[in-house]
Amino acid sequence: MKVMLFAGLKEKTGEGRIQLETPSSLTAGELKQEIYMQYPSLEGDVFQIACNESFVKDDHIVDENDEVALIPPVSGG
Repeated sequence: MKVMLFAGLKEKTGEGRIQLETPSSLTAGELKQEIYMQYPSLEGDVFQIACNESFVKDDHIVDENDEVALIPPVSGG
């Protein structure tokens, strides 16, 4: 599954896009666990999962063909 990264997540991995070895579909919560396992440097980081340009909850089913992005919290001034 291809996953886009932004802001601090991108900086920590050095990648704007990562390839995860996952089942063909899984919940967003399971995807978070896979990310933490495959990218230990992100363990403990807080982010939301966007699927096809919409934020999703942990029980949302993510398919391998979906456009997936990890969006960390942002602050503005």
